[in-house]
Amino acid sequence: MEPAVDKKDIPADLEMGMSTTDQPWGCPNSSSNRTSKPSRNSSSHPRAPLEVVSSAQANFLRHFKRFDTVEDFSDHHYVSNGNASKQHSKTWVKKVQVDWKIFLENNLPETIFVRTCESRMDLMRAVIIGAEGTPYHDGLFFFDIHFPDNYPSVPPMVHYHSGGLRINPNLYTSGKVCLSLLGTWNGNTREQWLPRESTMLQLLVSIQALILNQKPYFNEPSYEQGRLRAWGKGAWAPGPKQFLTKIRTKGTPSGEAYSKVYSENVYILSLRTMVYGMRKPPKHFEEFVRSHYFERAHDIVKASNAYIEGAPVGSLVKGTSQGGSMQFRNEVAVFMKTVVDEFVKLGVNELEDILEPPPVIHTNTSR
Repeated sequence: MEPAVDKKDIPADLEMGMSTTDQPWGCPNSSSNRTSKPSRNSSSHPRAPLEVVSSAQANFLRHFKRFDTVEDFSDHHYVSNGNASKQHSKTWVKKVQVDWKIFLENNLPETIFVRTCESRMDLMRAVIIGAEGTPYHDGLFFFDIHFPDNYPSVPPMVHYHSGGLRINPNLYTSGKVCLSLLGTWNGNTREQWLPRESTMLQLLVSIQALILNQKPYFNEPSYEQGRLRAWGKGAWAPGPKQFLTKIRTKGTPSGEAYSKVYSENVYILSLRTMVYGMRKPPKHFEEFVRSHYFERAHDIVKASNAYIEGAPVGSLVKGTSQGGSMQFRNEVAVFMKTVVDEFVKLGVNELEDILEPPPVIHTNTSR
């Protein structure tokens, strides 16, 4: 388990992408936006600058506040943990207001959005966009937060919207989030919740940077008889004989090989999470979810096509010895048909024709 991010070390933009010379997945310029073509006129007069025509979805996302208050949270996981008339201590109210103020003054990272409720200050909802260079790229991951009565003496309670999918060792299908900062994992004193220092901003950044990271395999806190636990609904995993090596193998050839397979499985589950989110978006984020995937659709298809052709997860490098396994490439090709169907329902065009077919397995018939 990784330690919590220290407030002093919080990066400004949470850049977690792999260093490549190519443009990474999930970049802002979506192919859903159109640019008018310049005239072929041979006139010597200076040409007018190209006019960028933004889609309605892009405009919505541009004006969608990173932090805002809403009227109700009727679908919130912790809605039954209190009511609007409940009285809280001055210390509790002050701490929650301080967290709100931090969100407002620091504007939150571009990849995290938060909604709170004035009538239920104990409730909060956050969505984190998967970072570039990770198997979570372009995905949306929702968390419901509850501030208990003895907050900030104890950390907040956090529930992940899993949809029944285990996309990370630290994120359970039950919604449990395993993190030392939450007290759900043993860490040293500086990694745990500090009532006078820890903030919700620090917590959300920790979830993105330490959980939804580039190599989630190495987050695994424990193994059962040295074998990888089964993940997710309908997920696949290699046979148990491939997982007889202990978890602390980071940096070794065997550890990195297991990590690659782990990340491949994560990407399949991340695609399933996308479909789950589009079909059942959380309240107050419905249009955000639709607009986000409308704008990212072409990038997601482009990335998946590269994986089908053999590129490693989170990278544009094709045809290398570290490329994706054949089973993974087939899994992506098959399930992307479902993902594309959902994108089409959002109004995204020109997707079905560019989706790569499953890879062809060449067998040697010579004797």
